[in-house]
Amino acid sequence: MGDRTVIIGAGPAGLTAAYELAKAGRPPLVLESDPHYVGGIARTVRYKRFRFDIGGHRFFSKNPEIEALWREVLPDDFLEVPRLSRIYYRGRFFDYPLRPLNALRNLGPLRSLLCVLSYARRRLFPIRPEVSFRDWVANRFGDRLFRTFFESYTEKVWGMKCGEISADWAAQRIRGLSLTRALLSAFGRTGGAAVKTLIDRFRYPRLGPGQMWEEMHRRVIELGATVLLDRRVVRLDRDAQGVRGIRTVDSRGGIHDTRCGHLISSMPLRDLVLSLSPPAPPPVRAAAERLRYRDFVTVALIARRAAAFPDNWIYIHDPQVRVGRVQNFRNWSPEMTPDPERQVLGLEYFCFEGDGLWTMADADLLALGEREMVQIGLLGPGEVEDGTVVRMPKAYPVYDGGYREAVASIRGWLADALPNVAPAGRNGMHKYNNQDHSMMAALLAARNRLGTDARDPWKVNTDAEYHEEGDDRAGRALPRPVATR
Repeated sequence: MGDRTVIIGAGPAGLTAAYELAKAGRPPLVLESDPHYVGGIARTVRYKRFRFDIGGHRFFSKNPEIEALWREVLPDDFLEVPRLSRIYYRGRFFDYPLRPLNALRNLGPLRSLLCVLSYARRRLFPIRPEVSFRDWVANRFGDRLFRTFFESYTEKVWGMKCGEISADWAAQRIRGLSLTRALLSAFGRTGGAAVKTLIDRFRYPRLGPGQMWEEMHRRVIELGATVLLDRRVVRLDRDAQGVRGIRTVDSRGGIHDTRCGHLISSMPLRDLVLSLSPPAPPPVRAAAERLRYRDFVTVALIARRAAAFPDNWIYIHDPQVRVGRVQNFRNWSPEMTPDPERQVLGLEYFCFEGDGLWTMADADLLALGEREMVQIGLLGPGEVEDGTVVRMPKAYPVYDGGYREAVASIRGWLADALPNVAPAGRNGMHKYNNQDHSMMAALLAARNRLGTDARDPWKVNTDAEYHEEGDDRAGRALPRPVATR
């Protein structure tokens, strides 16, 4: 074990790095805290005869290398799925992307006219400087459409007011989208490359995204790697050369010590630093303690009905309910719900670990979900006959006011003090990455270890394309508080 690579985490980043190393004849040891599943937030949970995701995971990438890797692992198991999504607001369903006649009918002529006038006003008198998420969206859609289609959902997801969220989040997350582009798309005239927010078809494994990671898990073991589940890291022992020992515990209280030659870590960057022994210097620990995460609860309801709504997912913008998004997994793949007389709906509740939603009893969460589905009209009274709850800690890294400086401080210190440690993945790098971005960073981390590619994994940009030169920011912009004007 003295020179063996250890990988913390068996999500998309960890398993991709393990697969690359194992194919090169350097099989690693992978430590995963979950006792049952691989795939991290991209896993597919099985409950009785049914399957559901922790959120929905489309397979689309601008990176041909990642597309090729997906096809290599699952050559015959992808479905091509038409995208259908809508917005629920004030008792009505709006097509998303926007379709003018549908929006006009739902808003009514007077409100539609007011939305157009609001948009025209912002075109003539834009908010300057454009500081917050609210500023960015209002300038491109008008204040009224911002309140209708953006405000409530965004605040549910991040637990922050839109006026406190950086304009960087909108500029990168929904880059290229505006009312004009949405209207052109609705009439079949994109005027150039498709806006990524408006992609109308995607690929999806027939048994859910977890099928990808379960198959990759099988392959890395076949190639000689070791994958240990139920191994939560509690201590990382370091010396002048880097991390040399890893202590993990299992769910039965067992303690396991492992020697380490090189470490690829997808555990949260905060936890990586705070697990070190001897401890990192106080400024580095303080930087780690400043990093925060948004957590996530999925309430899966099994309903007795042959057909539900036709969408893949619905964004719930109505502030009268707490649910943020609802997935209909049969519309992702029929094999997720094999019983033709049943539907599985995945209700997504965004929260912070320890708050009221997170600590609510499972029975109360199931009752809340059923009540809200009936209130919205997606299910009828008495149709829910079963369900389960999954809590996902640290689902989204939060970019609050000091996040950039904190990550930069940690990165600099890691490079100097722990040269055998390579962070990778969404939480490992504190980047709000999609799975293809995390995979590319992990591929580069593994190739750095093999000596076959010297490029910096931190420079994988947010479109999953690699640029040797350019902006070296910590990652995709996420909500962070901004100074009040």
